[in-house]
Amino acid sequence: MPHHSRPVQAADFRETKTPFMTDTSTVARPLSPTDVLAPHDAAEASTPIYLLSDTAAAARGVGLDESAWRWLEAHRFTGSARKQILLPGPTGAIGGVVLGLGNGAAGDPSGPSELLIGQLAASLPSGLYHLAEDTPHARLAALAWGLGAYRFRRYKTAPADAAPPRLKIPAGLDHRAIVDQVAAVWAGRDLINTPASDLAPEDLQAAAQRLADEHGAHLDAIVGDELLAKGLRMIHAVGRASPRAPRLIDLRWQKPGGAPDAPTLTLVGKGITFDTGGLDIKSASGMLLMKKDMGGAAAALTLAAMVMSRGLDIRLRLVIAAAENSVSGDAFRPGDVLLSRAGKTVEIGNTDAEGRLVLADALSLADEESPDTMLTFATLTGAARVALGPDLPAFFCDDDAFATALAAEAQAVGDPVWRLPFWPGYERHLDSEVADMNNVYESPFAGAITAALFLRRFVRNAKRFAHFDLYGWRPAARPLGPKGGEPQTARALFSWLTRELSA
Repeated sequence: MPHHSRPVQAADFRETKTPFMTDTSTVARPLSPTDVLAPHDAAEASTPIYLLSDTAAAARGVGLDESAWRWLEAHRFTGSARKQILLPGPTGAIGGVVLGLGNGAAGDPSGPSELLIGQLAASLPSGLYHLAEDTPHARLAALAWGLGAYRFRRYKTAPADAAPPRLKIPAGLDHRAIVDQVAAVWAGRDLINTPASDLAPEDLQAAAQRLADEHGAHLDAIVGDELLAKGLRMIHAVGRASPRAPRLIDLRWQKPGGAPDAPTLTLVGKGITFDTGGLDIKSASGMLLMKKDMGGAAAALTLAAMVMSRGLDIRLRLVIAAAENSVSGDAFRPGDVLLSRAGKTVEIGNTDAEGRLVLADALSLADEESPDTMLTFATLTGAARVALGPDLPAFFCDDDAFATALAAEAQAVGDPVWRLPFWPGYERHLDSEVADMNNVYESPFAGAITAALFLRRFVRNAKRFAHFDLYGWRPAARPLGPKGGEPQTARALFSWLTRELSA
């Protein structure tokens, strides 16, 4: 029989949140997407932005007058990607802005070069701006501006130096839809950027509850020792060493008046709010970014917010396995055997491979409803980062048509993914001599694939299953955002969903 430590008592968990130590009265009002994205009919005078490709520069296109071209030539401005320059006006004020687009496909990290406009939102002086000419990717340009304008200032006591620059949304675009998508990404970034002192499992639940309240969704949570009664023993085991109770967060939503047989979409997110590695403890440097180990949950919440704000006609379920992987006398141990909700036993080869344990229980629970599509989001393996780097999340799926469509959509919107295989030959890597399976493979090879195969063992009924192994962090400032948290794959999947439902 699987071995368990003593049951964790309710009194062992402190439900009170660690207080936010900064005096919030000294912190400026948080920036909102509406502060940086203005409707197209805003009456205030605005400064034009010219988007100049290499070809347009050679042909003297985009509507610049002769004096502007002489200015550009004097500064040897050729339209190469990411180069920008201010044009002088007749009174000494800024007369315009020129942004180089290169060959038109040099977005960040992929996609049309109009995505590069995000860098202007972080670098231009205060004021209102507009796109000088029509562009085939105007919506992406506006979205990029909103993403590039983000700043995490929760712990900054000094006010910002100046008001942010604003972009007038091009005519014909839905201002509210763009603001809603930007707001969802900002909220996901905020969650990842918040330190574990202020983001425990109960805070993830509170974030999900706020989202549910905003959109009329229903939220349940299974907390602490209730997890044992519901068969969610692996979530409990991972979180029981922390004084902050582990939990499974379960949100359900359907569009008001939506079709009763609308497709079902279930999102499952890894919500490890801090990962010490457990008894297989990480190095000090290995723990520095572990506040982002709930990046999968943030990505799932971001996608859910986009779906609900736009009223997509689907039946949505969001499941987050939330825990803090801590070290104490009650921590689960290497060599322990845990009984999963699916009834399969798992030998613990490494306590730092905890994400797949909590996801396995969450997947088993969600899979019981046989959803049409089930997606997992997790900052799961270093192996995926070694293979693909921080900008390119790995994804695994057996549905070739879905995988092809998603990869194309992700490339088009600058939120790329790269498919890796559920390679059956590596199933043997999960063999255990004492249990049904091990949670790790001792070799350094194929770690991302082995982890994905582990998760797939807990999916029996879903008609389509895909797993996203993401980094959840931007290592350096780029046009689409500053250094910090990033709910990767959410924009790509939302774009795929909207296209799929409109087909």
